[in-house]
Order: sequence, then C-alpha cells, then structure tokens
Amino acid sequence: MENLILGFLTGGSLILAIGPQNLFVIEQSLKKNFIFTITSICAVSDVLLIFLGVFIYNFFDFISWEVEVILNIILVLFLTRFIKDKVDEFKAKYKIKNIKKSKNLKNIIFKTLGFTYLNPHVYSDTVFILGNLSKNFKLEDKFYFALGASLASIIFFYSLGYMSSMFAGFIKKKSTWKYINTFIITFMSILVIYISYDTYARVFP
Repeated sequence: MENLILGFLTGGSLILAIGPQNLFVIEQSLKKNFIFTITSICAVSDVLLIFLGVFIYNFFDFISWEVEVILNIILVLFLTRFIKDKVDEFKAKYKIKNIKKSKNLKNIIFKTLGFTYLNPHVYSDTVFILGNLSKNFKLEDKFYFALGASLASIIFFYSLGYMSSMFAGFIKKKSTWKYINTFIITFMSILVIYISYDTYARVFP
C-alpha cells in the first residue's frame, strides 16, 4: 500500500507541473472541444509510459551497485534542476490562448499525440525519474508504484479536462500555481534527501 501511495504522490507531483500538454488540455476544455478524446489519449499514454518506465529496469538486472550509485547521483542532480525550475516559475505567468473551437477530430488527435509523445519531459518523468526511483523495488512493489502513478495521471487529466471550465478563473490566478509549485518543490526535496541518504549509505555502509 505504501508503494501505491508513493507512486501516486510522485506521479502527481510530476504531472502537476504545468507544461505545453497541460495548457493544451486546459485550452481545449475551456472550448468544450473533444474533451473525452483528448483526456483519454493523455491518460492512456501516461499509463503506458509509466509502466514502461518502471518495468524497463527489469531488463537491466545485471547493473552493479556502482552503476546504481552513479544513476542515483544523476537522478539527484536531475531532480535538483527540476526543483530549481519550479522555483523560477514563481515569477512566471501562464496565459490561456483564445483559441478557436476545432471541428476536425483527426487534427485534434494528432495535436494531442504530438503534445504527449513529442514532449521530452514525459520520458524524463516516466522512464528516468519514476523508473530510476523504483528500480530496486520488488516486482509486486513496482506494480503498485506504477499503479499509483497511473491513478494520479488518470485522475489529473480527466479532472483537468472536465473541470477547467468550472475553475477557469482559479486556474488563471498566479497564486494557484504558487501553491501547486510549493507542494511540488517540497515533495521533490524530500525525495532528493531520501535518495541522497540511500546513496551515501551504499557508498559508506
């Protein structure tokens, strides 16, 4: 159960970070434009990539502890940069474009796929962060970790799609993203401390 919760919190912290994909979903939602199709593509894609990222490390069972230490150090540096970017975003302003409602379903599908699979952050989040974080978990624990992260994505995208119009004013407020980024920074900082301690314990047992 703890791995399910950890996966949910970690996946939720990553997916909450505002980016082109999330802004695209919000924009289309405000226009009530193929919401179910867009949110379903985003959610299903995330689930597939999360499970791929978590279980891909099963193919590298031969990795030595020295390599794991190096991966942990890289992960800490990566997360530190991630946290720094979130701190920098306190000064950022997110604007929702006044886009026109599209009647072309095919075009919307291609755009959604593009915002999903051409986004480099989706691979760094699912394969590098989630996969690396859970690489030493037992098989069953990995499943629950991936399931928790997947549930976070499913809930997030469908909520974002169907509730954006309801909370349009709330979404546009700078203070909203300030609170969201504060949560992300806090949780990711805890992960950095945990991974750093685990790495130190491996090097200096």
